[in-house]
Order: sequence, then C-alpha cells, then structure tokens
Amino acid sequence: MVETHDVSNYDLSNLCPECGGSIISIDESGDTVCKQCGLVVGERSLDIGHSGIRAYTKREKDKKERTGCPISVLMPDIGLSTVIDRSKIKNPDLRRAAKWNTHLSWEKRNMLIAITELKRIGSNLNFPERVKKAAVKLYKKVYKKNLLRGRSINGMIAACAYYKCKEERVPITLQEILDEASISDNIVKKCYKILVRELHLKSPNIDPISLIPRYCADLGLSIDIEKNSIKILRSFMKQFPICGKDPKGLCAGAIYLVSKLKNKKVSQKEISNIVGVTEVTLRSRYKELQKIISNLI
Repeated sequence: MVETHDVSNYDLSNLCPECGGSIISIDESGDTVCKQCGLVVGERSLDIGHSGIRAYTKREKDKKERTGCPISVLMPDIGLSTVIDRSKIKNPDLRRAAKWNTHLSWEKRNMLIAITELKRIGSNLNFPERVKKAAVKLYKKVYKKNLLRGRSINGMIAACAYYKCKEERVPITLQEILDEASISDNIVKKCYKILVRELHLKSPNIDPISLIPRYCADLGLSIDIEKNSIKILRSFMKQFPICGKDPKGLCAGAIYLVSKLKNKKVSQKEISNIVGVTEVTLRSRYKELQKIISNLI
C-alpha cells in the first residue's frame, strides 16, 4: 500500500520529501506523485483550471471557451431570480425597489405559469425529461405566433405535452393528461386542434402495442399473456387499418382474448376499468380480433 504525506509540511520546491525527486501532478486522479520513487505526496487536489464544459464560439471555431452547466428550458427565469422578503425591509426606498424587482414581463409570467403546470402534470404522470423539454419548445412556438391570445395557458401546455408524448412514442393517453390537467377537457381538446392546424403539424397516432405492457402490469397478468397480446395485435394491424379505432379498445380486446385462451379469469368489467374503455368497445374489438386468432395460437 502506498504511503501518503501531508504536502503542507514541506516547502513548495516540487521535491519529494523521501528521495528528493521531482513531483508531478496526475490530472485524471488529482494526485501529486514523485516521478522517481512513486510516493503519493498529495491526493485529490482541486483542479480549478479545468472546471466547466468545453464550447466553441461561432466566430472562432478553433478557440475553446469554458462555460458553466447548460441552461435548461424548464427554468423560465434561468435560475437567476431572487426572492426578497419585503416584510423584513424597514427602509421604504428599498421596499419599493424590491417590489418593482419582483415585477415580471408578460412573456416571463406566461412561461412561468406554463412550465409550472407542465412540471406538475409531468411529475404526476412520470414524463421523461425529453418530453418536457420538447413540450416547452413547442409552446414557445405557439407563443411567438400569438396563438395564446384569448386562450388558456394551462390548456395549451397540456395540448403541447400530449402532442409530444405521441411524437416521442411515450405510452400516455389523452385521458390521463385530461385527468391531471387543471382545466376542462373541452378546452384542452380545442387547444390541441388549434395547435395542429395553425402550426401545420402532423398528428401522430399512439401505437397500441406500446400500451399493452402497462395494462398487463396493472391487471397483474403474466408475461406470456403480454407477449401473445402484442403478437395478435401486431398481426391485426398488418391486415386491417386501425384508423378511427381507439388504441385502448384494441389493447383491451387483445388482452381479454388472450386471457380467455390461457384460461385466465379476468372479467370484462375489470379490464375496461383499468384500460378506460366501455365494455361494448371491448366486445367489439374482441370479435374483430377473434377472426385472426386461428393462425397464431
């Protein structure tokens, strides 16, 4: 085991206290080591010269700069705002200055409301970080096009979150977002239609296959039922168009069909309550999926 010594007891002549050899620094570990005998004179020294991350300027691509950590779009105030307790300020001039300092422009206030609502919905539904950031960027496009005039901020940010969930293939349905949104369902749906129409976006469809693992886990079903449900649903989607059909209804029908084939006692009511569809929809999708089952299982 290598013995270590306190470098503060010696002069700064870059000499080893044991053999008098020259001392070198190892940047990877932060240690100060004797070049001749290998004695660790000092360990884990702080290297302030290489802190931060590398960046390149647009004008001088060969010149390296040092910057801090990247600023997230989920921080509307860039993390620079300061909250001042005005009740503890006795000087009236300072109190007046603190009051004006807390005033925000409409754009900053708008972004603060929207991002706060997005974080609340995202934390309840476990949004990935990429979905939150993409939803904020889309919301900024909406704001720049003046589509928020006369419309709800919370409704539009919920619509942006739903669109990005569909685009990123995140298995979160519209009903789940509507349940968490702090505004009526009709307003969110209207905002979504305006978002797609005015920004000329293509509305992606939710892949029903991505929803099956969630529902099987909620119902406590085995991995075998999950795999066969995915197999049946994938075969059905290759043979028949699913445009206009509720993805949740297809999932419910596939899970119920495989459960019956595997003699797993799961009622239609239980599946419909977990998935969020009516029993009539479940039975309709079940009858459609029954036509292709003979060649699969």
